[in-house]
Amino acid sequence: MLESLPPPPRNDHPNNDMWIDEQIWGHRLWDATSPWLIFLEFLGVAEAKERDQLLLDDRGEKYPLRFKPAQRMYIRNILYNNEPLLRIADEGLADSASWEKWLTAMSDRAQGVPVRDFTYLRKRFNSFADFVALVSMLRGTTIENGSNKRWSSRFVFPFGRHALYEDLNVKNNSTSREYINFGLPGELVYQMLCRSDLAGELAPEIAKMLDGDPCDRLLGLLEPDYEEDKSTRGNSYLPYIRHETFDDLARDWLALLRGPLPRFDTYPHLAALTALHLLRYQLVVAAEHCYAPKPHFVCEIIAPKRTPVRELSISNFQMNDTLPSRAVDAYIDAIGRSDEWQRRQRGETPFPDCRRLLVDTVRWPDDDDYSGPPDETALLQDLKRSAQARHRQHVAAVHRSYGTGAGLVSRRGTSQLRYAPTDALLKSLILANVQNRMDYSEFLDLLYRRYGFVIGEREAIQVLSDDEFDRKSFQLNSGRLERRLRTLGMLRRLSDACAYVENPLSLRM
Repeated sequence: MLESLPPPPRNDHPNNDMWIDEQIWGHRLWDATSPWLIFLEFLGVAEAKERDQLLLDDRGEKYPLRFKPAQRMYIRNILYNNEPLLRIADEGLADSASWEKWLTAMSDRAQGVPVRDFTYLRKRFNSFADFVALVSMLRGTTIENGSNKRWSSRFVFPFGRHALYEDLNVKNNSTSREYINFGLPGELVYQMLCRSDLAGELAPEIAKMLDGDPCDRLLGLLEPDYEEDKSTRGNSYLPYIRHETFDDLARDWLALLRGPLPRFDTYPHLAALTALHLLRYQLVVAAEHCYAPKPHFVCEIIAPKRTPVRELSISNFQMNDTLPSRAVDAYIDAIGRSDEWQRRQRGETPFPDCRRLLVDTVRWPDDDDYSGPPDETALLQDLKRSAQARHRQHVAAVHRSYGTGAGLVSRRGTSQLRYAPTDALLKSLILANVQNRMDYSEFLDLLYRRYGFVIGEREAIQVLSDDEFDRKSFQLNSGRLERRLRTLGMLRRLSDACAYVENPLSLRM
């Protein structure tokens, strides 16, 4: 059985009226976010812990995760709450007049800063035009720039520590933490890496992501010399002390960060593979609670026409998509089978005693949550209905949301979702797993062992029944992947019986 931490004190999460999804997967998996935002949220935690000289080092204290993320409100006002900038630049005023007009506008407009004084910028730039050019360049690196977000929830490319800050809501010149974009999965990722066997090797590699880049130094010019008042954060909770998916995630991070790819070029691959591993974490843990086999992913390599592999991939996706909800039911069933539940059922006051056990275990029901008969079986059934309704709000959609964001789940060529990896995901997998050259059949086996991807016939025969397995269809599926990788410049066939997957960057190095 999984080695778990005890749930945190209820006062740590007073607004959570039920604690079931959290005890299975943690607080919290959040579907309404993207791989890039999860990656940025992680980096914000890492920067704060590195500042305290505790990067990926919990000193044996698994809970709570405490950190003080940066807010960098001067930089954010300059980049995203600065509508007058370009208008003033276009007026063609003298340099001194441009500065004076803009500084006056910003002193009225800026929010969330301790002092509305931006005069320090005049000493750091040769001219107002140079300042405008820098701000325009940095704005152009905004992550997910097409999204219609308020200015305090927009994020510049993570050049380094000066580009990392938490998501905030700003009202009446005061700031408060916002959970729309940073919904805590980035904090879960940090804890997963911290609890992996590779944490010690990863820490110095992640530290290199925070300092030394010229663009980060340019961002530093936009911030005055002052000690920012930072708030302590850390509401996330990861139930497991160890898990195989933690090590899988860390292995991919370490391979990419130590690989030949330039650092910033690794970031899209890190973001995509992080979302993929969170998806796997959810499904693997769900399978463990259901005592089901480890989940696999029948991957269709897109074909011009509908194929048996596509049909199997669609049904495989649908089966995996129900796995988390089945885990919720299994968790509740386990409470009903527990020795403590059975003991209380046999007591003198079974219903109130069983109800008290649920309140202590899953924080349910409050006085208004249950109006059914005073029967323990009915109480458990109502808990299932309530838990499933809550589960469907966000956690149930993580498989679909993260799978789509990672490039694994798609509707391409059909109206139904199934597993159809994109070229970008295939590149990420090769960069993280192929050092120089690898036999093609060995590569397919690696994808199956490490990620559960079923593409070729050898892997399919291990997970499919005789009725489902169609050797020729999976041979053709494997052939389509081979052609795609050859088109991407990542596979070379030396003879009819010899094809190799290549990491072209490693070969060039």
